[in-house]
Amino acid sequence: MLPTVSKGRASSSVRPSPVLAHYLRRIVKWQQMDIEYTFWQMLHLCTSPKVVYQHTKYHKQTKNQWARDDPAFIVILSLFVVVATSAYCAAFLTNAYLREESPNSHVVEQRVEWLYALDVHCNSFFPAFILLYVVHYFVSPLLVAHGFFPVLLSNLLFMVAISYYNYLNFLGYDVLPFLDRTTFFLYPIGLVIILSPLLILTGFNPTRYLMSIYFRS
Repeated sequence: MLPTVSKGRASSSVRPSPVLAHYLRRIVKWQQMDIEYTFWQMLHLCTSPKVVYQHTKYHKQTKNQWARDDPAFIVILSLFVVVATSAYCAAFLTNAYLREESPNSHVVEQRVEWLYALDVHCNSFFPAFILLYVVHYFVSPLLVAHGFFPVLLSNLLFMVAISYYNYLNFLGYDVLPFLDRTTFFLYPIGLVIILSPLLILTGFNPTRYLMSIYFRS
């Protein structure tokens, strides 16, 4: 009987945790994530981190678990990392594949400075921020309505913002005389132009989708 008992214990020890399974399932379901509370935590981690860990104690008392059961924090943090590293990736990309070789040994070799790549990213992001955060806010009552016209306007707004972001990236790197094939930064615009009509025809409204994430009932 001892091997039987041992086998049962071994099988139970490798059984996946229901908490972990629930956590992983929520990663792909934005509607189940508490986005507002996550941003509240991120803000207070910079201003008053003790408050965050005081709430950790409350979490333990209410749910008998120290760790978060909501994956929103790691998902949003991952998105921030992707956005923050885009400038670095652009700098490495341009230096590795778009930089022209020096015509002779007497010419000083030039490389894209990572701070310049960050400048280009910030310059390109600002108009997109105006369109998708400021303009989008004021016209959102119209964009969240049902019907073809709100779907059309919402997709056009996002298409213009994303395309303009990539166009400004192109301008930022095209001005550097030692780079070649900078039209590479225009390729995503073509992809956006192709996808936008498909999204419109399928009735996908990016405004309604984002609002359902941030302001779900």
